[in-house]
Amino acid sequence: MRLSKENVRLEIEAKLKGKVACDASLHNAFLLIHSEKLDIHWPMAAGSTDGVPANPMQPYHAASVGKTFTAVILSRLVEEGQASFEDPIAKYLPAELLKDLHLFKGRDYTPDIQLKHLVSNTSGIADYFEDKPEQGKAMLDEILENPTRFWTPQETIDWSKKHLKPRFAPGKKVHYSDTGYNLLGLIIERITSKPYHEVLHDYIFTPLKMDHSYLSQFSKPAMKSEYPVAHLYIDKLKINVEDYRSFSSFYSGGQTVSTLEDQLRFMKALKGNQILQKETLDTMHQWNKMWMGMDYGYGLMRMRFLPFTKKYIGWGHLGASGSFMLYMPNLDVHVIGSFNQTTYRSKGMNYLFFNVLRKVAKCVQS
Repeated sequence: MRLSKENVRLEIEAKLKGKVACDASLHNAFLLIHSEKLDIHWPMAAGSTDGVPANPMQPYHAASVGKTFTAVILSRLVEEGQASFEDPIAKYLPAELLKDLHLFKGRDYTPDIQLKHLVSNTSGIADYFEDKPEQGKAMLDEILENPTRFWTPQETIDWSKKHLKPRFAPGKKVHYSDTGYNLLGLIIERITSKPYHEVLHDYIFTPLKMDHSYLSQFSKPAMKSEYPVAHLYIDKLKINVEDYRSFSSFYSGGQTVSTLEDQLRFMKALKGNQILQKETLDTMHQWNKMWMGMDYGYGLMRMRFLPFTKKYIGWGHLGASGSFMLYMPNLDVHVIGSFNQTTYRSKGMNYLFFNVLRKVAKCVQS
């Protein structure tokens, strides 16, 4: 039975506002539901930023959603013949940075690492953000305790080499690695002879008219928003990332500020083969199991919200802040947004399934 689309929209929006109002850990949330098949475009926002009511046009930190931008840039360079996914990373990076990068069980696997291993998180390289060192402070603690420190991508890689150990030989498993994506940013700079943030604008933001998107602390948007950038919350700690120079460490692994509409432009162009050829996107869709219900391709995640059915499978990317940029092919629905709260990385996906996707599915004739 098909339900009224307007009733579904009102129910989803009321639930979102109610969730933010009743959960003390949530301060703002953004959601866009778009489907050309269903003829719906529902931008929503709840909460506030420093007393300013949240607005669907408001920019927010997309976190690791930015990894998809990095992967698409690399894939474009492959299409242009400037690189190959099978290229060893040693072709592009200095020996000093590569030294002791991947020492595993008495063997140096660094020469075996290829570009495809970095972009698919199968290199085995540790993750400076999530992995915990055996001794000393975790990277996040250093970021929060020293907010004025500016981290270069090279320094995050050196920190990873000093404090963490690789997980496995290249190509054997999947281990999510921000370290690997910062390496990709440096490789993109080496190939293009431009800073990563300039390439990001040249290849993605400018041609797609993503006018409110930029790399925090490195670039500016083409058009300044009339709304403040939404604050990011790390559990109970409110973070204005612009004031934390130490968040420069996320670089090409997820430091993009964007909006709902900008990310929709990107996803429509990506799935419509407007920025990459179909064959290249198919390559990015080579999935390897990462966690239960989640697989990883080339800078893309595949979410399987419900076992034993293809109805609720989506691809795109998630971020540690509860951000998401997903396309559900079997529903022909885009869902984009963020809870701007690190405690909602997994809780946000549960909310998305039960309070958004299942309700939108009711608009489709069963």
